[in-house]
Amino acid sequence: MRCLAPSKSARSWKCSHSHGGCVAAENPPRVNDSHPENGKKGTSTGNWYNFMNAMHDLIAHTFQQEAGRVIAALYTSMRDLEVVEDAVQDALVLAMERWPVDGVPSNPGAWITTAARHRAIDRLRRENTLNRKKVILKTLMELEQEEDNVDADEIPDERLKLIFTCCHPALSKEAQVALTLHTLGGLTTPEIASAFLVALPTMAQRLVRAKRKIRDARIPYQVPPADAILERIDAVLSVLYLIFNAGYTAPMGDELIRHDLCAEAIRLTRILTTLLAKEPELTEDAEALGLLALMLLQDSRRKARVNADGELVLLEDQERTLWDQEEIAEGAELLERALAMRSPGPYQTQAAINVLHAQARRPEETDWAQIVALYDVLYEMMPSPVVELNRAVAVAMAEGINQGMILLDRIEDTGELNEYYLFHAARADLLRRTGRFDEARAAYMRALECCQNSIERSFLSRRLAEIKSQMRE
Repeated sequence: MRCLAPSKSARSWKCSHSHGGCVAAENPPRVNDSHPENGKKGTSTGNWYNFMNAMHDLIAHTFQQEAGRVIAALYTSMRDLEVVEDAVQDALVLAMERWPVDGVPSNPGAWITTAARHRAIDRLRRENTLNRKKVILKTLMELEQEEDNVDADEIPDERLKLIFTCCHPALSKEAQVALTLHTLGGLTTPEIASAFLVALPTMAQRLVRAKRKIRDARIPYQVPPADAILERIDAVLSVLYLIFNAGYTAPMGDELIRHDLCAEAIRLTRILTTLLAKEPELTEDAEALGLLALMLLQDSRRKARVNADGELVLLEDQERTLWDQEEIAEGAELLERALAMRSPGPYQTQAAINVLHAQARRPEETDWAQIVALYDVLYEMMPSPVVELNRAVAVAMAEGINQGMILLDRIEDTGELNEYYLFHAARADLLRRTGRFDEARAAYMRALECCQNSIERSFLSRRLAEIKSQMRE
């Protein structure tokens, strides 16, 4: 299948997130009001290319913003994601041909929906051999009899159904993540493959299999019933947080942060929280708000996490004036709303920990005792060795390094985090602070063996070199 956006404009499908929503949504690419061939003398070929490039960027931006809603609406009648995406791609090609000539339509979403529906009818007429496609064609032809000049507000917003379909438990977690990014996020197959360091053919097959499983297994296109909604929302939130974490600290590669994945996870979580609030039989979900707050609070530190030389900067060493205060304020406000619902959960608890970090103007002002208490709560909700690790570090900061080391030694005895580089890095750091350089060196070397991100490996190598230098003194 073709990419949903042409490679020239693929970058424009990504959102750069800031407070209050998607920056791309608020500041779309601009195209000169005057067409370069509208009769003005001296129009150069360069101006024409500039115009077309700007128009292509604008079209790509518009499709990225509208595609999720359009796909969700069309899937209601087609029930075949491959057919739907082919139709939307055909509409994109048509927009590339028509919009530079006719101008951008007043209702882009309605235009895309209508164009995609017509293209689907044309395609299915040519391929009218399978009974399944005959059924789809009949439905679409009935819809074609309706007024095409639809107002954008009249297009049913079916994205909540699409979110739950993409995150259906019948699909693997890997497929849920890829399908959510591709279908709702508008990311191309090459972009998703690159983000998760998966071979392009592998990712393409993963998406194809997921779409066909939805079709062949007749996975219902609906918001789950009330008795199942909480469990299903948890699954959706898990997928969204996986996407964010893959961007916040890339597991492999030469970048520490994949801003595009962080931004897309935040955008999709905003969509989810908004749609849940609008659904007549549902209400805002405290954990969904908590997850959005957590993402914003963590994302607020992105500019301070890497220095001008591209080197990792730990939390205590970050220039806090670089933290995004608007994201911090919004995250804190969302957390207050979530906590007021009196339905606590792990995402809200993690957001509360991050609020305490954000409120500290200097590292020494951090309320580590309160953070330890919150990790105690988090462990009760979500017992895991990683939570124990984070709590041990907080205890070291609140009660003394020796107390933290006792807890880390207990974790080491279980062997559960032997392959987790952050365990060895945390242990090395505490050993370094107490002057136990031989043990610190061994721990840093073990962390390097387990770490696959080049930025983090460079940081660990620098710390290891410092330890060796101190040992020689």
